[in-house]
Amino acid sequence: MKYIVVGLGNFGSSLSQKLTAQGNEVIGIDTRMEKVDLYKEKISHTICMDATDEFTVSGLPLEDTDIVIVAIGEDQGANIMSTAIFKNMQVKRLISRAINPLHEKVLKAIGVDEIVHPEEETAERWSKKLCIKNVVDSFELNEHFSIVEAKVPKEYIGRTIREIGFRSKFNLLVLTIMKQHEVKSLLGSQQTEMNIQGIATPDQKLERTDILVLYGSNKHIKEFFKFEKI
Repeated sequence: MKYIVVGLGNFGSSLSQKLTAQGNEVIGIDTRMEKVDLYKEKISHTICMDATDEFTVSGLPLEDTDIVIVAIGEDQGANIMSTAIFKNMQVKRLISRAINPLHEKVLKAIGVDEIVHPEEETAERWSKKLCIKNVVDSFELNEHFSIVEAKVPKEYIGRTIREIGFRSKFNLLVLTIMKQHEVKSLLGSQQTEMNIQGIATPDQKLERTDILVLYGSNKHIKEFFKFEKI
């Protein structure tokens, strides 16, 4: 896949390097030449430019880019301006970093597809969400092992945990399954909640809307999802 990451601070540079290491093509953008030089050997492409300039942004290969991530953190004004420009350019998928609740409200008003909170979420966590199909969320126990929440792959819908062979074939442990449940809010509107089913049993059959909670090595998690891209 092809990414543009705007802002090569701690979060943006780490995410760009991880995405590059996973075989993606990444354009890392920053206004500071020292950042561009620092990461030019670790990120597919690095460019020194001002992403708040609409004319300059229009020169980027936006039509060929799958996801744009605005990772600017230290300058909220620049973050909002850059996000608004990319949104106006109608990029395929736009993700932006929020610094505080008010900033998040502004980004939602602009219409970004997803919001990043680097203070709560790691670059490794986001690289999994972006690169491995079906992964909804993840928690890194260390550099080798993770717990992930993931949608059920189509080929496994209607099959039991025993039939799929999570332990024997994929060396993964199904910790639990979360099922969607419709409830009414205080105002009468329908809302979807996720109910944890307790410890998963071998004969538990998987449904289309289930969320699997899996534990295993990062290598085996990727192998289970066959390196499919979103």
